[in-house]
Amino acid sequence: MSPGASVAIGPEQAHYAVNVMRRRPGDAVFLFNGRDGEWRAVVTDGNRRICRLSVEERVRPQSSAPNLWLLFAPLKRLRLDWLIEKATELGVGRLQPVMTRHTVAQRTNAERLKARAVEAAEQCRRLTVPEVAASVTLDRLLAVWSADRRLLLCDFADPHTPPILDALKGAEPGPWAVFAGPEGGFAEDERAALLGRSFVVPARLGPGILRAETAAVAALSVWQAVLGEGAVEA
Repeated sequence: MSPGASVAIGPEQAHYAVNVMRRRPGDAVFLFNGRDGEWRAVVTDGNRRICRLSVEERVRPQSSAPNLWLLFAPLKRLRLDWLIEKATELGVGRLQPVMTRHTVAQRTNAERLKARAVEAAEQCRRLTVPEVAASVTLDRLLAVWSADRRLLLCDFADPHTPPILDALKGAEPGPWAVFAGPEGGFAEDERAALLGRSFVVPARLGPGILRAETAAVAALSVWQAVLGEGAVEA
């Protein structure tokens, strides 16, 4: 992207710019592509099918994001949409659906989740959009997991699990992932398989049992507060 460049945006974004934001020729919009920072552009012409923009200047350099993933068991649609939105706002770099024994929703629509992530990034002016990965079973996930990436596991089954602040105390930033588990909790053999891995860091979020999406957002927020500043990707 460079000053003077002409950019055409497709139907979905054109609809949003023209019909939702009510942008008309001469109006300013802000663009990002995940590489070149944020740019100011001006609408030159457009309709609900295509909108053309003239790039003027860069207003913000590209920022780095924490090397953080979110693992989640798919939820019902509205609750999953909310989780994707909040995870994007909290800087997650990869959204990984994981199928477990007690997963409620057995399918995910990657394109729809990607659209929710794009919308959330635009709303909070984040300059990157998280990757939406294909669904994977828990067994397969553990089989291919790199031990270099620590996995913060929100564990409600054992009251002796350390509180999240204690679990993260002294932890190295590096690559991390957060896994809050399914709505019905992990099966005992699934939980044992997770806790038997050296890269898993179990943590408790408080005395109560949280809904899956609440637990994920709470864990991401605490992780960001404790380790986020030192865990940005190059």
